[in-house]
Amino acid sequence: MGRKSPLTEKQWAAVERRLLAGESARFLGEQFGVSDTAIRKRFGSQQKEIKSVANQLVAAELAFSSLPISSQIKVRTLADELKDISMHLASAAKYGAATAHRLHGIAHAKVTEIDDAAPLNDASMKTLKVVHALTMTANAAAELGMDLVKVNKDIRHGDADDSLLRQDTFIAPDEPIPHAPIL
Repeated sequence: MGRKSPLTEKQWAAVERRLLAGESARFLGEQFGVSDTAIRKRFGSQQKEIKSVANQLVAAELAFSSLPISSQIKVRTLADELKDISMHLASAAKYGAATAHRLHGIAHAKVTEIDDAAPLNDASMKTLKVVHALTMTANAAAELGMDLVKVNKDIRHGDADDSLLRQDTFIAPDEPIPHAPIL
């Protein structure tokens, strides 16, 4: 456990608000009696992301408000549908992972039926086929979740395929959904 902070949570919240408003960490450090390094350590990585997202949000809101009302309705409807698709795919991935877990557990239990002394006899081969089918089905059930995890990891590390992030890759509600994760 580290040292007790010289500032209360309320004071830290004030520092954060003022940082976002554009005041420097050095000035705030002098005002609150803490080092600018402590301020940067606490808020540094978040500040850039918060400002970036805020700027994106402002740009999107300006673009949205410049559209005619009928287009705004279409944009809102499409955005809501894309969020619904993402939520449903996330739920499907969750269920797929649970199914994969259960099927792998059943396959693991079936492996004990294989005769170690004669693994290629008829009974063992029949069991191996069942284990193979269960494992393949479990792997298929886990695929969507694994794809979503990989895309999320790639995005966080900046390795995402640009086509996943381009606006023109969004799927219209009446188009079939290809085998690719929605962000």
